[in-house]
Amino acid sequence: MTNDEVRRGGGSGRFLWEFVKSPMRTASVLPSSAGLAARMVVGVPERGEPVVVELGAGTGAFTSAIQRRLDGRGRHVVVELNDRFAAEIARTYPSVEVVCADATRLPDLLAGLGVGPVDAVVSGLPWVAYAGQPPLIESVARVLSPAGVYTQFAYNWTRWAAPARRLVGGLRTEFEEVVTTMTVWRNLPPAVVYVARRPRVAYATPGLDNPWQRGDRVSGSGGVGGRRT
Repeated sequence: MTNDEVRRGGGSGRFLWEFVKSPMRTASVLPSSAGLAARMVVGVPERGEPVVVELGAGTGAFTSAIQRRLDGRGRHVVVELNDRFAAEIARTYPSVEVVCADATRLPDLLAGLGVGPVDAVVSGLPWVAYAGQPPLIESVARVLSPAGVYTQFAYNWTRWAAPARRLVGGLRTEFEEVVTTMTVWRNLPPAVVYVARRPRVAYATPGLDNPWQRGDRVSGSGGVGGRRT
C-alpha cells in the first residue's frame, strides 16, 4: 500500500499500528508513495535474470514496484524484521522469497538461501534508526556485484541530523559513487533517494568460514537524475 492509496481511502491502520509499537523499526507512519517507489527501483535491471534484495518491505510499496519491473524475471528476496509485515508480503506476493530476520545479517542470510551476487538492493529500512549500525552498509556492499546498485530513501527532515550524516559518510566509504535524487514532494513526508553504485569491496561468497545464520523462512519460490552527495 502506498500513501497514494491512503489518499484514495485505502486503510493505513496496520502500518500506523506497527509504527506506534516500534517507531525505530517501522520507517514511517504512512507507506511510501508510488513516486518514491519508482525512484527506488531504478537500479533493478530491465533485462536478464537479475537478483534483487529488498530490505524492510513494510506493506509492500516497493515490493509491488520491483515485481512490476521484474515482470516475472529473476529472483526477488525480501528481508523483513516485522513478522506481521513478512507474513503479509508472503501472502500477497507468492513468487517473492521472504525471510523474517534482521538485515544486518544480510551476507549470512543470503548465503543460507544460495543467493549471490546481488544486482540491486532496495532498502525501505528506517534510515536514522540504523545510524548506530554501520555494518549494515558494509553488509550491503559485500553482497552486491561490481555493477550492483543500492538505493535507500530518507525523509527530508531527517537528512541533516548527525546520525543521517554519518550514514551518508558510510555510503561514501563503501561505494565509489553516491547520488542524491531530487526531493519527491508528493510523498508524505517528502523524501529523497540515495543511489549508491560500484561497491569498493569485491564480492565474496559469505558463510564459508562460519555456519549460516538463517532467518525464519516465511515463503519462497524460489540513471537517475540527482546530485552527488
